[in-house]
Amino acid sequence: MPSLKFTRREFLKLGAASAALAGAGCAPPAERIVPYANQPENALPGVPRFYASAASFVGGAEGMLIEANTGRPTKVEGNPAHPGSLGATSVQGQAAVLQLWDPERSKAPRRGGQPATRDALARELNDALGSLRAGEGVRVLIDGSTSPTLARQLELLGKRFPAARVHRWDPLEPVARREGGRLAFGRPLEPLVRLEEAGAILDLDSRFLEDHPFRLNYARQYARGREVRGGRMSRLYVFESAPSLAGAVADHRYAMPAHDIESWLVEGDRRQKAILEDLKKNRGVILAGESLSPQAHARVHRLNGELGASVSYVPPAQIDALPLPPLVEDMRAGRVKLLLILEGNPAYDAPADLAFAEALAAVPLSVHLSLYFDETSARSTWHVPATHFMEHWSDARAFDGTAAIVQPVIAPLYDGVSPHEMVSLVLQESRRGYDIVRETWRDIDWPAALRSGVVPESASRTVKVAPRSVDMPRAAPREGWSVRFVPDQSVLDGRFANNAWLQELPRSESKITWDNAALLSPASAKTLGVAVDDMLEISLGERRLLAPVWLVPGHADGTVTLALGYGRTHAGSVGNGVGFNAFLLRTSTSLWKAHGVSLRKAPGHHGFATTQNHARMEGRDLARHVRLEELVKKGKAWDEETPRHSLYKEWPYEGYRWAMVVSLNNCVGCNACTIACQAENNIPVVGREEVIAGREMHWIRVDRYYQQHDYGEVTLFQPVPCMHCENAPCEYVCPVEAAVHDSEGLNLQVYNRCVGTRFCSQNCPYKVRRFNFLQYSSHDENLKAQKNPEVTVRRRGVMEKCTYCVQRIQRARIEAEKANRRIADGEVITACQAACPTGAIVFGDLNDPGSAVNRAKRSPLEYDLLAELNTRPRTSYEGRVLNRNPDLHE
Repeated sequence: MPSLKFTRREFLKLGAASAALAGAGCAPPAERIVPYANQPENALPGVPRFYASAASFVGGAEGMLIEANTGRPTKVEGNPAHPGSLGATSVQGQAAVLQLWDPERSKAPRRGGQPATRDALARELNDALGSLRAGEGVRVLIDGSTSPTLARQLELLGKRFPAARVHRWDPLEPVARREGGRLAFGRPLEPLVRLEEAGAILDLDSRFLEDHPFRLNYARQYARGREVRGGRMSRLYVFESAPSLAGAVADHRYAMPAHDIESWLVEGDRRQKAILEDLKKNRGVILAGESLSPQAHARVHRLNGELGASVSYVPPAQIDALPLPPLVEDMRAGRVKLLLILEGNPAYDAPADLAFAEALAAVPLSVHLSLYFDETSARSTWHVPATHFMEHWSDARAFDGTAAIVQPVIAPLYDGVSPHEMVSLVLQESRRGYDIVRETWRDIDWPAALRSGVVPESASRTVKVAPRSVDMPRAAPREGWSVRFVPDQSVLDGRFANNAWLQELPRSESKITWDNAALLSPASAKTLGVAVDDMLEISLGERRLLAPVWLVPGHADGTVTLALGYGRTHAGSVGNGVGFNAFLLRTSTSLWKAHGVSLRKAPGHHGFATTQNHARMEGRDLARHVRLEELVKKGKAWDEETPRHSLYKEWPYEGYRWAMVVSLNNCVGCNACTIACQAENNIPVVGREEVIAGREMHWIRVDRYYQQHDYGEVTLFQPVPCMHCENAPCEYVCPVEAAVHDSEGLNLQVYNRCVGTRFCSQNCPYKVRRFNFLQYSSHDENLKAQKNPEVTVRRRGVMEKCTYCVQRIQRARIEAEKANRRIADGEVITACQAACPTGAIVFGDLNDPGSAVNRAKRSPLEYDLLAELNTRPRTSYEGRVLNRNPDLHE
């Protein structure tokens, strides 16, 4: 083979070309973007920059700080200045960065499924619009967008094409809540509840901690109300038809089908009298969920008014538009000539009785803008790839109307178009997204809004209203089974089905991964003659669905819960064929519940991939709780249990002494800590089969336990990271000293020394060490770009574990040493701590007497996990406090 010879000039030309190609995917946006924190003008290697932005997942926008390393978005944090997040993040917010780098995102336009160009699309749109002069036959379908800029553009579209119509379909839209506002006030209004001011909360199937538009804000407020002050704390009552996080952490929980909850609201019983008295005494508040009728919501508004509850009302943040059924009717009748679908996936998630996919075939020209080539794209004339929210300019409103600018952190990776640019194309303007958004906010201090992440004084003005009295008839007796539809805790309505982080994230109650299930109570399962892994046939009218069974203690009898978002066919290699499609049973008249369902055992079995096989503590006091009256009486929850003597000498920690406290009283089991840790520390997914083999890799898991007492069943969540034991059992059995203790008390893992004996894992009583049985980390170039450059990507055959985010400690140390000072309290915030919506995790230096972690260690609820083993963990817990109503004898 002849040798290759290059001149110096040729070598430099090739080297420059390679460098240009390597950096093309990490180019900054064309327009100037503004970092959240003050940074030097030029980015420094190893110094991340944060950009304030926002995204909407369940109706209201949540504020974010997007971390970029040398131009690559790698992590999301919550924006403390934004009311929709208050510094926290949801699991979807954390996983959004993986969605950005997903190599299966759509990359180019397609016509009829075949590659095409954007110029060809523009010509076809111009020809169609030219023949539809006033917009006759032009329809636009939007999702639950809250963008003021999109609202302004659609208003311009209506002026340009007066006969055009705009419709909205969001499968997670709170229809009953909006209609309840219309009944009570004459127009749809959103109730803004100040939960931290309520001494008692009655939750009627509202799911306010997981898929509610206000979830992060409400979680933080709820946690503040649960702080024990002067022997008092808030009390939570939950009536629910499907398992929820709120039900799991309630002081009193009652499981019943949705129609029984409405009957209870109308007819009442001995419990209702005691609960209403408690609400009156403690300025309580009532929350109503989507499974309740609009009449029930109107009644709740009336009751809140009578209670003097801390509730105000604002107009909905969503863009006002026509509903979906009239659009489908026009499509079937041939009245729709051009349909523009701005994101969303109605061919998959529209109500089954509308048969949207069939109606779409009758539209001569349909254009679908979406992040993936999904079920709707496959049935549309044109598919146009959408830009990710980290790639385009936009804006969004929070639950209270506060606006935020969505600024890109990176130039589009593919040939994508933003929704604003798509509407601009229809308006025949072809303007840049930046110019369109900038025009909406031309009267504000633009750099300040980008820097802070919120537009000042943009919140909706509260409306002073008095709810009208609405008749609520007694509910007729129901026969047969009921079904309750809920968004999946991770993939929601299916938009995150191709996100491996979310697929592998254990669901809080069931601990199922890579699947959804038909959830039943043990009593219902016994009636049907089914067990876990059996198949169940669910019939609603002429519609049939097969689903595997999973049992949940405390589930309502006589009803089955089905999670939406699965059974996808065009999600991508990660999401295709996973689970079953519950949308096949969901109709326009039964969006969240249905009655008269037929259930029967079907042939076959299904194996689930779960991370916790049972919910017993095996006689050990792992996740603890105490009743409020006992805590007040004793002054502390439990007696000292840590052995006073040890064979090991105490180490004199003269510098820092890092420690963590996790409050089980604040933890609601949302899993934000787990996925934040995964994003921060380059933790790979292992896949369904490896999870079944017990090889999941999460560095912090959230255990779930059930305890039965004479006062009812208690559900407990317990996040478990590495304990960083002072007397660490893992360190003394490692033959190569890969598990070591540092001078600040961290239990570290030296990957280059590890030879994979797994002695440390076998000797760890907390089972928090993870072993790389296979090379789980992806070699895909896109996914490599997502990795945190400050954390090693582990090779196969090494043990890995929580490090207390040592890279963040080092970053703070560098800044402190440059200023010749100690690291200040609160300067190091671990990934799990930063994401937690309830502030359940506290981290800091025990050598700082005034640190927050020292205050938490002095709590009367503080205890060490498995203290009797004398491991002396640096991570400890605060137990949960139950505030039971003494007037309720159950």
